[in-house]
Amino acid sequence: MIRYNSKDWFRFLFTFNRADTARKLFPALVGVSVYAFIIVHFIEQLGFSENAHLKNFSLMHTLLSFVISMLLVFRTNSAYDRWWEGRKLWGSLVNNCRNMALKLDQLLETDQTENRLFFKAMISNFAFALKNHLRQNSFEQEFTESSSFPISKLHLDEHVPQQIALAIFGRINELQRKGVLLAEHMLVLNPEVQSLMDICGACERIKNTPIPFSYSSFIKKFIVVYCLSLPLGYVHALHYLVIPLVVFVFYVLASLEIIAEEIENPFGTDDNDLPLETICANIHKTVNQSFDHTTLRAQMAETSEKPRKGFTYEK
Repeated sequence: MIRYNSKDWFRFLFTFNRADTARKLFPALVGVSVYAFIIVHFIEQLGFSENAHLKNFSLMHTLLSFVISMLLVFRTNSAYDRWWEGRKLWGSLVNNCRNMALKLDQLLETDQTENRLFFKAMISNFAFALKNHLRQNSFEQEFTESSSFPISKLHLDEHVPQQIALAIFGRINELQRKGVLLAEHMLVLNPEVQSLMDICGACERIKNTPIPFSYSSFIKKFIVVYCLSLPLGYVHALHYLVIPLVVFVFYVLASLEIIAEEIENPFGTDDNDLPLETICANIHKTVNQSFDHTTLRAQMAETSEKPRKGFTYEK
């Protein structure tokens, strides 16, 4: 995700980054300009620019301009809704992982070292597993192993986030049967544990359900036909100046479609996608801090209980 200052107009006007639509559309813009030049030159040479039928051809663009604007507005709004819903889901994952870590940190005694290390590793592992699952990437390098759950226990060719969520719930259920956790503790922990797969399913819904093909195809065809017919409608008024007009209109309309295509799947690696690496790193950091702080407090408490040398205590 690109970090920027929304008030820095100079950067927006005079710099081009890899995500800028001008870079992506440059070959198409060149092709449209060549096409417009051929059409205008042909009409000018044959003297058709004053033809009455061509002069009235611009009425079609006047009638269709409202239609194409409404289609593009709906297209960009629907794509942004998917992007923003994805951001809210990952924001919920951050909060739920923190809450789960805080609850387990307080419910487990400090002598439950192995169980504490298990939850400390697996809560963060779920976030990294979900990120790589949505991107269809390998998970091994970001997996944090614990003594009771090495990566060899995972079937990496199957649904990894589900396996990690199952391991977390299974360990909580095991601790409840052994009496380490009480039955009412399950009620306290259940919302966060259940939310893991709820968020995973919602992210999969966004990723696996793109805009319907017919709708996306129709918008692209509409934009191309609309722009390719512009020289015919305005050559009588602008002559060769219609060439930059066509290029600019095509750039604006096609850019909106490209932006919508990029952000409708917010879990990828494009410049405008969600910063999942940063979000996962924050989850890993805060979860570790939750479990580490209790250990530190326990050590401080043990130190404070020891009597200081050189002091006597009077009744």
